[in-house]
Amino acid sequence: MAERSLRGTNLSWLSFESDEGVTFSERRMTSYTCPNGHTTELPFSVEAEIPGLWECRCGKDAKLNNGPEPEAKATKHVRTHWDMLLERRSIPELEELLEERLTLLRQKRGEKPRKRSA
Repeated sequence: MAERSLRGTNLSWLSFESDEGVTFSERRMTSYTCPNGHTTELPFSVEAEIPGLWECRCGKDAKLNNGPEPEAKATKHVRTHWDMLLERRSIPELEELLEERLTLLRQKRGEKPRKRSA
């Protein structure tokens, strides 16, 4: 086994490819600024579509300098438990259910039932 091993080479991280004969695409530098004042400069290919927002190292969204204003994403209305409940029941039905539950609770406590108000 020792005869077949390659001593003195690190095949896990060493690449034997070279950049010889490779032509890189033309690039342009773009800069982004976040609300905290951090500036990030990134190279993009001239053929690439430049994003309007880039995540800064602080985690906030940085805007493209001298670029168009990024499109605002459409936000979805957050449905609350009450909204979902109203999709299934009407207010009169909910009042009736509440009264039934309160009556059961009062009976368990040993209270006398109350007369329902109109």
